[in-house]
This record gives sequence, structure tokens and C-alpha cells, in this order.
Amino acid sequence: MLHKIRTTKPQQFIDITNKVADEVKNSNVRDGIAVIYVPHTTAGVTINENADPDVVRDMISALDKTYPVHGEYLHFEGNSHAHIKASLMGSSCTVMIQDGKLLLGTWQGIYFCEFDGPRNREFYVKIIRD
Repeated sequence: MLHKIRTTKPQQFIDITNKVADEVKNSNVRDGIAVIYVPHTTAGVTINENADPDVVRDMISALDKTYPVHGEYLHFEGNSHAHIKASLMGSSCTVMIQDGKLLLGTWQGIYFCEFDGPRNREFYVKIIRD
């Protein structure tokens, strides 16, 4: 199912765990997998800690130190850093479904990762029955 999302910052991680969990619940699938896919070249998806917001800030900061917004890039649009960061995060992730729930660790959440915002974006969730 297609989900629309509006990012509000140039770089931002948005917790989409509840949206994916709702898809699982509505699917009535007890055991299987959820595939989350982001069809953009300057945005991605990842799983990481969702208890402490400093983790997200630290991740963006570390990515910026390694791949700064302004660098010696050749891409004429000026967003090469976003392409690199999106490739590192990846365009999809898979989460197991067990007993009708996402099988995530205690502190884990699913994040939409914006690196070239703010923008109107999309992500897809596909639920596959075991």
C-alpha cells in the first residue's frame, strides 16, 4: 500500500513504525514479512533506536561529517550528499511478522530517511503471508 509523507526539513528521520504496524494489523497476517520500500534516490529507510531522539540527531550528524552537504561533488543539482546517504540507508527493509505483530527489538523503530527535503514523498508497504 502506498503512503504519502511530507518532510519538513532538509535532513530528517521520520518514525513510520506505527504506519507499518497498522498495515500489518489490517492485513490479518499472523506470520510473514513486511517489506517497506522507498522509491526515491535521495531518501531511504532504516531500522534503528526509537527511544532516544538523540540517536537520530547523532546519525544525521555523523553522516554529515562523512558526506557533507557541500563537498567536491560534480552532480549539477548539488544534492550528491543526499544520493550517497540514501544509498547507504537503502531503499527497502524487511521486517518479520510474528503472531500478527512486527518482530522488532525493544528499542527498534522503522524510519523514513529524508536527505533532500523538504519534499512530498512516498513509501510502500507490502505484507507477505508466510
